[in-house]
Amino acid sequence: MLLSKLLGERFKEKPAEAFMSSHIFMLRGGYIRQVANGIFSLLPPALRAAKKIEQIIREEMDAIGGQEVLFPVVLPAELWQESGRFDTVGRELLRFKDRGDRDMVLGMTHEEAAVHLARGEAKSYL
Repeated sequence: MLLSKLLGERFKEKPAEAFMSSHIFMLRGGYIRQVANGIFSLLPPALRAAKKIEQIIREEMDAIGGQEVLFPVVLPAELWQESGRFDTVGRELLRFKDRGDRDMVLGMTHEEAAVHLARGEAKSYL
């Protein structure tokens, strides 16, 4: 694809909202656009780079017999209560109820989901 047809503009000047050099270059090069504090949209060049990195990691994991899983974003609160993090994590943890009035969380990390999966799937001779 021609650079002139690529989504997003490229800038020569430093964006006023950017202070770190990496942030400046990513904005100027048309890689990212900020949506809110800490939240960015990846434009085609950044998405392409991210996909290449994912592919390299996937190939290396396949080479050593690793297996990829995908954890859900929404998790039952019981998993977080069991780990003790439901009450220790503050407002950063988004809590809500599903249609069945069950407590749910928007998982910030996936330790609880990984433990839940391992409990049900892992086989051990110990």
